[in-house]
Amino acid sequence: MSRLFRDVDGGPRCPHGSVVCIGAFDGLHLGHRALVRHAVARSRAIAGVGTTVGLQAVALSFEPLPREFFAPQAPPPRLLSPRAKVEGLLGLGADQVGLLRFNARLSGLDAESFVERVLVEHLRACEVWVGPGFRFGKARAGDIDLLHRLGRRHGFVAGEIEPVMLDGERVSSTRIRAALQDGAFDAAARMLGRPYAIGGRVVRGRQLGRTLGYPTANIRFGGRTPALSGIHATWVHGVGDAPMPSVSSLGTRPTVDGVEPLLEAHLFDFEGDLYGRRIEVEFVAKLRDEEKFDDLPALVAQMDRDAEQARAVLDRSPRNDPPRVPERTSHTEPSFE
Repeated sequence: MSRLFRDVDGGPRCPHGSVVCIGAFDGLHLGHRALVRHAVARSRAIAGVGTTVGLQAVALSFEPLPREFFAPQAPPPRLLSPRAKVEGLLGLGADQVGLLRFNARLSGLDAESFVERVLVEHLRACEVWVGPGFRFGKARAGDIDLLHRLGRRHGFVAGEIEPVMLDGERVSSTRIRAALQDGAFDAAARMLGRPYAIGGRVVRGRQLGRTLGYPTANIRFGGRTPALSGIHATWVHGVGDAPMPSVSSLGTRPTVDGVEPLLEAHLFDFEGDLYGRRIEVEFVAKLRDEEKFDDLPALVAQMDRDAEQARAVLDRSPRNDPPRVPERTSHTEPSFE
């Protein structure tokens, strides 16, 4: 049976019971990790008593995120791709991951129906854990108090973990997005517990960079909005044994009338074909904002300056281990349509 599920049709997925944690999990930052690890630890503790064989730890999230569904013209920036989220949640110990399709049908489900259909009937939850301020159900009417009441009715325990604090403030995806927008990558890394990186499979572009002397490895975002933009000094992981120094552009390429956001990484002193390979681009420092140039020679002149500046920055920057969310777990690559 696949460890990933997208809907709750059919019979019970966890016939022997589950401990469920619920959240958006965008970024899998320190707070998210604390929640998932707590749920996993509770599932192992209950199973260890010997009364519940086959109990599952389930991490439950949504794709697209509710904010993306309700504001398709102005979606929130995403910190993590769906694939990376699944791999990270499995790496944290979840036995199963639910990325429920957030659509009109699910968004119209009231809080009590969500609990009965998803948590009780499909997952047979014995415990449900959420983060601070968690809301759920139609019009976000459900909260921890309702979970407590419904838990008493249906026979499960609900709990809310304490917030994870850093520098006197709660760690949140909103804080991380703001740090990335400001180019504060050290602050973002502290909240994430790892350097910020964007991973994906290298795709073919227009190959304009190659004609300009700057071939790039390109990653698309599949309609999602990236959390940052501009020109950056970066390390690329997944090409060799050690991370490769690089300069990367993330934006719409206004000089050549681009529209779709694209991450383009130029690896220094590298020759080879990366098409189809999965890489991760770790962001070290922002060099400048994206801008539109009058012509291609002006663009190339600026790219020369960017490359020189990126090399200088990386010469002073340590090479980190691959900045991945916790250990990757092998599974069939899912579709998130």
